Amino acid sequence: MDYKKSNAPLNTVTRDMIKLSEDTGNVYETVCIIAKRANQIAGEMKHDLEKKLQEFASLNDNLEEISENREQIEISRYYEKLPKPTLIAAQEYVDHKIFFRNPVKERSSID
Repeated sequence: MDYKKSNAPLNTVTRDMIKLSEDTGNVYETVCIIAKRANQIAGEMKHDLEKKLQEFASLNDNLEEISENREQIEISRYYEKLPKPTLIAAQEYVDHKIFFRNPVKERSSID
């Protein structure tokens, strides 16, 4: 996923949690949904970053031989400028791009 193309804000945004939780009817459930998605996004971003930085890993890691790699610095800067996973997850929730379900609620509605 290209996180740069996400329309999530780069800075913290104040949100009306009551309005945001209209889908679930529970503020805490909404926060839990957003938090779980943020953890998924953070894991994906970490995996992507590690995969890109593996290309620059040297076999002889010596503390004395620390060299500055321009490409490695640019990759790190790119990931630092991305919106935080919580902001991306909150924007996805607002845009209704997150599918969620509560098995407990589904089970009680069937009974």
